[in-house]
Amino acid sequence: MNLDLPALLDLARSVTAQAEQQIRALTPGQITAKGDRDMVTDVDLTIERQARDTLLHDAPGIGFFGEEEGGSTDTETYWIIDPIDGTANFIRSLPLCGISLALIHQGAPVLGVISLPFFDRRYWAAQHLGAWRNGHPIHTSATSALPDAMIAIGDYGTGHDAPERNRVALSIQAHLAEHAQRVRMFGSAAVDLALVADGSIDASLTLGNHDWDMAAGVAIAREAGATVMDTDGSDHTPASLATIATAPHLRKAVLGILRTTTAGTRYAAGERSRESAAGFSSWL
Repeated sequence: MNLDLPALLDLARSVTAQAEQQIRALTPGQITAKGDRDMVTDVDLTIERQARDTLLHDAPGIGFFGEEEGGSTDTETYWIIDPIDGTANFIRSLPLCGISLALIHQGAPVLGVISLPFFDRRYWAAQHLGAWRNGHPIHTSATSALPDAMIAIGDYGTGHDAPERNRVALSIQAHLAEHAQRVRMFGSAAVDLALVADGSIDASLTLGNHDWDMAAGVAIAREAGATVMDTDGSDHTPASLATIATAPHLRKAVLGILRTTTAGTRYAAGERSRESAAGFSSWL
C-alpha cells in the first residue's frame, strides 16, 4: 500500500479534534474496572467508537485497533488509538491526560497525533514531515548532562508483573534523584513523549511498551530528534520491553543509569517476549 502521509495526517488531526470536543464536553458518568487498578470510562468508549467509525469510513483499506474495544491488526496498515491516555487523571479532573492516535505501517508507527486538550496543546508528526506543536516545528532539547535534565518516569505498574517492574522503577527513581535536576511522574505516556519532543523535558523512562500508549509519541519524538530506545540502548521496536526517549546528547548518561538499575532483571536484556509482556500488544 502506498501511503499519502500528508492526507492521512490531516485525517488523523481531524479525528483528534473531534475527540477533543468530546473530552472537553463530557464528564465520566460510568467507570468500569477492567483490570488491577485499571479503569475505563464511558467517555473513553465514546471517543474510541467515534474515531473508529470516522477512520474506517474515510480511509477504507486501513484497519483499526482501539485500546478499549480492540479491532483488527491483520492488515499491513492500521490505526491505533488510546482514546484517553491517563484515564485515572481524567477521572480525578487532573489535566494530565490526552488523546493518542497513530498509524502503523509494516509494524512501525509512521504517523502520530497527540492532543493534550486541557493544556491546549496539539502535537503531530509523520515520517520525513517533521514534528509540530500547534502549527510550529518542535525539536528536542540540547541538554547533555544529568544535573541539567528534567526526566519523567512512567507510572508504577499494576497487574501480574507489577512487583518486579516497581522494584526496578524505584531503583531508577532513586538513582535519578541523586543525579538529575528534577524527576517527574505525569501519569501519561502521551504527555511524557510529547514533552520530550518539544524540549519541555529532556527524557522519559517507561518500563512498558503497549502500542496504544506509545506509538503516536514514538513517531512524534523521533521526528523531533529524540533517541527512542530500549533499556539496553538498542533502537525501540514493537518488541522492546521499555520505552526510553531522550534528547540525543543525554543518551549516554541515561543508559548509565539504566545499566546500574536494571542489572539482573528482565529489563537488562531489553528484549520483549510474548510470555513476559504485560498485556496484549498488537505489534507482536
